[in-house]
Amino acid sequence: MDGLLGGQTAVVTGAASGIGRAIAHRFAEEGANIVVADVREDPRENGSTTHERVNKETDAQAVFAQCDVSDPADVEGTVEMAVDEFGSLDVMVNNAGIVGPNGPVTDIDPEAYQRLLNINLNGAFFGSQAAARQMRENGGGSIVNISSIAGIQGYSNLSPYCTSKGGIRLLTYSLAAELGADGIRVNVIHPGVIETAMTTDDVPIVGTESGEQMRELIPLGRFGAPDDIAKTALYLASDLASYVTGESVIVDGGMVNTA
Repeated sequence: MDGLLGGQTAVVTGAASGIGRAIAHRFAEEGANIVVADVREDPRENGSTTHERVNKETDAQAVFAQCDVSDPADVEGTVEMAVDEFGSLDVMVNNAGIVGPNGPVTDIDPEAYQRLLNINLNGAFFGSQAAARQMRENGGGSIVNISSIAGIQGYSNLSPYCTSKGGIRLLTYSLAAELGADGIRVNVIHPGVIETAMTTDDVPIVGTESGEQMRELIPLGRFGAPDDIAKTALYLASDLASYVTGESVIVDGGMVNTA
């Protein structure tokens, strides 16, 4: 199959909706077979499921895997599914994540905080762990972690989220150092404000007065689209980035480095 990822297999966590959905579709357009790993099958945007969309709109194949990324057995099983279905695992995208709890640090519920870490940070760790085991057998691969600009800068009342996303950044650097000798590249993307259900519903930014003030700080003058992240992930996953590992790529319209 032609394309930048022709003949390869990718697991994308949190791929039912939002950024993960866009990554899965973009990868499939470039020839990769996809395992859509998520706790839910139906997209938050409504419409057809991600794996149905891939199978209908591209020449690639996709399957859905019910996967709780905070459960290492679920993640391991998803990687095994990829190998059983398509013969290999070449790309792992650790994208699944949540935002809350938010608010003053003195008010954060410990159980809610632990749940966020289990999904965001532990999920990226377990995904990388399972992928590394398989990729070593393949002779290499690419792991792409999805963090946030909140993994670079601290934001008031978002301390749990910043903690989890900052951890993903350092996890990426550590794994790049450890796995490079195995031919496994590990990189991280830091999205800015991307227009998804997370930024319209979970933490309302897009379409609000405060969001408009934030948009004015973005040199490119707009919020991001999920495909902005998907195209960056495609670069990092493909041979175009064959000499790129241990890198953070900020995709935020220029806000962090200019505001």
